[in-house]
Amino acid sequence: MTLPKCKVNQHHIPGWDSPPHLLLTMLLLFSQVGWGGCHPQCLDYKPPFEPQKPLLFCKEYAKFGCCGEEKDHQLSVRFYSIMEHFDHSGFVTCGRYIRSILCQECSPYAAHLYDAEDANTPMRILPGLCGSYCNDYWHQCRYTLSLLLEDKVDPGQYANLTATLEEDHRRFCEFLELKDNQYCYPNVLTNAELNANLGLVQEDAEGCLEICLQEVANGLRNPVAMVHADDGTHRFFVAEQLGYVWVYLPNGSRIDRPFLNLTHAVLTSPWAGDERGFLCIALHPRFTYVRKAYVYYSVSVKKEEKIRISEFTLSTHDDNQLDHTSERTILELVEPASNHNGGQLLFGHDGYLYIFIGDGGRAGDPFGKFGNSQNKSTLLGKVLRVDINNNDDGAPYSIPSDNPFLDEKESLPEIYAYGVRNMWRCSIDRGDPKTGFGRGRMFCGDVGQNKYEEIDLILKGGNYGWRAKEGFSCYDRKLCRNSSLDDILPIFAYPHKLGKSVTGGYIYRGCQMPNLNGLYIFGDFMSGRLMSLKENVTTGEWEYNEVCMGRGQTCRFPKLINSYYKYIISFAEDEAGELYFLASGAPSATARAGFIYKVVDPSRRAPPGRCSIKPSPVKIKGKLFHFYPKEELVINKKPTTTPVPTTITRKIPPTRKTTRKTTTLPPTTRKATPSPPTPATTRKKKKTATIRTTPTTMARTTLAATVVKATPTGYRTAVNTAASSSRIQTPTATSTRRHMRPPQPHPTTASRPLNFPHPPPPLSTKQTYKAFTTAPYPEHPRRWTTPRPPYWRPKPTSYNPQRPLINTTQTKTQEEKLGLGEKTDNAERQEGNQVNKSPREGGRGYGYKRVRGNGRMHVGSVRLVSSDGLSDRGRVEIFIRGEWGTVCDDLFTTKAGTVVCRQLGFTTALAIIKRAGLGQADRSVRIYLDDVECEGRERSLLECKRSRVGKHNCSHAEDVGVICG
Repeated sequence: MTLPKCKVNQHHIPGWDSPPHLLLTMLLLFSQVGWGGCHPQCLDYKPPFEPQKPLLFCKEYAKFGCCGEEKDHQLSVRFYSIMEHFDHSGFVTCGRYIRSILCQECSPYAAHLYDAEDANTPMRILPGLCGSYCNDYWHQCRYTLSLLLEDKVDPGQYANLTATLEEDHRRFCEFLELKDNQYCYPNVLTNAELNANLGLVQEDAEGCLEICLQEVANGLRNPVAMVHADDGTHRFFVAEQLGYVWVYLPNGSRIDRPFLNLTHAVLTSPWAGDERGFLCIALHPRFTYVRKAYVYYSVSVKKEEKIRISEFTLSTHDDNQLDHTSERTILELVEPASNHNGGQLLFGHDGYLYIFIGDGGRAGDPFGKFGNSQNKSTLLGKVLRVDINNNDDGAPYSIPSDNPFLDEKESLPEIYAYGVRNMWRCSIDRGDPKTGFGRGRMFCGDVGQNKYEEIDLILKGGNYGWRAKEGFSCYDRKLCRNSSLDDILPIFAYPHKLGKSVTGGYIYRGCQMPNLNGLYIFGDFMSGRLMSLKENVTTGEWEYNEVCMGRGQTCRFPKLINSYYKYIISFAEDEAGELYFLASGAPSATARAGFIYKVVDPSRRAPPGRCSIKPSPVKIKGKLFHFYPKEELVINKKPTTTPVPTTITRKIPPTRKTTRKTTTLPPTTRKATPSPPTPATTRKKKKTATIRTTPTTMARTTLAATVVKATPTGYRTAVNTAASSSRIQTPTATSTRRHMRPPQPHPTTASRPLNFPHPPPPLSTKQTYKAFTTAPYPEHPRRWTTPRPPYWRPKPTSYNPQRPLINTTQTKTQEEKLGLGEKTDNAERQEGNQVNKSPREGGRGYGYKRVRGNGRMHVGSVRLVSSDGLSDRGRVEIFIRGEWGTVCDDLFTTKAGTVVCRQLGFTTALAIIKRAGLGQADRSVRIYLDDVECEGRERSLLECKRSRVGKHNCSHAEDVGVICG
């Protein structure tokens, strides 16, 4: 279903728009309601999940939500800590409100209720309530607000302001209310449309399954295969059509030395659509001990084109490189034509090597009376099975004793199945993780001739019909009428309206996305279409669903994208069973346009901790190339009014069904948005156009681009501080309350109010923390300026701060560190960031420069310039060449923001604000850095990968800002 979009709601407390007090500014900033997509999302910016163990406190979210056992226990402890302030009647009256509000962190819509879907707006302190619920809460238990807030804002200051809110019904509900009546609490739980398919794979209005992607690798030259060693290292090995095989580590880094380099031997060409080249690699199933790899590639021997299957042994000196001198030819076949080369190697669960070979090329398998595929005296157009174990001292392979045609005259013993045209990408089903159902099944995509593409389930001795049949229809009518054909029909076939070159996929059996378990996902090279099949175990039919990229807010999660390049070359699994596909923007063996994408289901994830892996260490020789994504994340997309082209816009009714119970024909094609001429497949015609598939008629988000990093607890606490507090007023209203009885104040603080006639003197962060953890606060654990209800009892324990207070007034030492000399930020801005330049210019060195106020400024120092005078956020400026300059937001991520924040004494960057969202410098300020890419460990932005100082292609409208925490 398509989830409706939420409204934009912004509210504030009227009459409090004058120069803000410190806490009041925080409350208002946190209570702003931003733009959200109302999709299920947790406060750690990830999809909801089903807890591994039943929740004992927030039981309503035990089946699907955002809390595990540990978080549920934390909320329970928090609840009972609050309820210690109440007598029995208060517990009964207010317990349900406190519990419900606390448990919204476990709601599958927690990110929306807390306004955490957009990092440009501060997160709410408490979840957004519906108006009627807020009214009831205020009438019954309004004086509990301060208890809910006490660990979320500065202690010692919240009491006065929350007391003001508690006394004013209108302000109270304007602070708590989410003015989006369908999606506030508790209405969000009863919204039938919103919750109809909660936790299931999302579908668009036309039934297309919506998924997202994560970019894993880029810059590859027609990546044709990706395999893993199943040795606990979680490395994956990626083969390029040109003849290289590269090793990638679990963190995405690539080893600079190739695992294998056969470019000197591989036969291929730069022209688009050449089907020859390095086509596949398979590692021995016991690679840790056997240490052998098998490859399938095209080669020219005395001007004769052949396909060669070879064996290589792992180097004794490097576990990430094969011994190039160890090649041993397992099988070599002459190819009559340059196409239909097949190109799949697989190890079955029986330990045997399966080899998938094309029919020899040309059109219609014109070789001999019945064609190569139906002729069992040739290996072309066949699935072979051989035993390559224990072959060191004898023949390169032996024949398994149960091969189906071993004893049949004039049939070659290697043949396992026949009648295939050009099978491109096959896979072995791992089986259901719980029941093992389906384990060992072999699925293949067989590229068709003129009308149909098909998916086959490979069985021993099976005849798959080519050239008599193509899909379910007759191709050679004479052969098709032959009663002895006895062919196995595909489990699925689709017409060329949907695509013209199938790429076989995998049945998902991974851990991270439980919704996808049992779903066979495959694609089409020519159309760029992603598709899926789901087996109905009762009927035996395979049900078809198209797969689309998630639109709108569906993929608005960290690291996710919702577009990919059209030419889907291959699919793959990693060691943990997660699903990937390999695609390219230009189908040429020499074009560095290849990408690897991980398939992600945004609707549900596995419980935290269930899928955690600990890769075994790998000894690395040589250098590592770190991975830098090139695709624009959905959460970073900039505003645009131009819809992105797509190849999929309409679902099609079924065109045909057969009576065979395991077959289901797909719908006819959706209408395609006009696009350049369709490029050819590596197994078909030529073309070099680069086409990219994106969400259907997807208009990009209008939010400023941001990158958000969640805290380890999954609760984002972006602390918002104001410039300086003038004075905090103490409300004196003491209205009549329910269950009234005199409060029980602390003996030493009964008559001492919390209000300060003047703000305390400014302190540094360390001084503030020290002052907070010493007198007078431990002597005054609770300071109330208004009487509590009779069911409230003060707790005789000192308050333990969750975090140090943040002071926004800089001391002189701090100002010098920030390069402000004796001037304030405002004064500095008024002078256009002008400074006195030292006679010595130091180039890129990290020397010191003199600035106003007799201070010394380190080259590469940074500061945050904020129009509000806030110290934890603002436009990033860097000190270079004796003056301050700005930084462009291109490629600037949270890692770069963390480098800035750490220089300023903070721990991390909570958000990156792009498009000058935190202020735009004037023309007199230079732009010094652009295209900054950091790993997060650098001491300065100057140590990051970046453009040359002063070289840029941006304006001040792209000044980057950072929120630190």
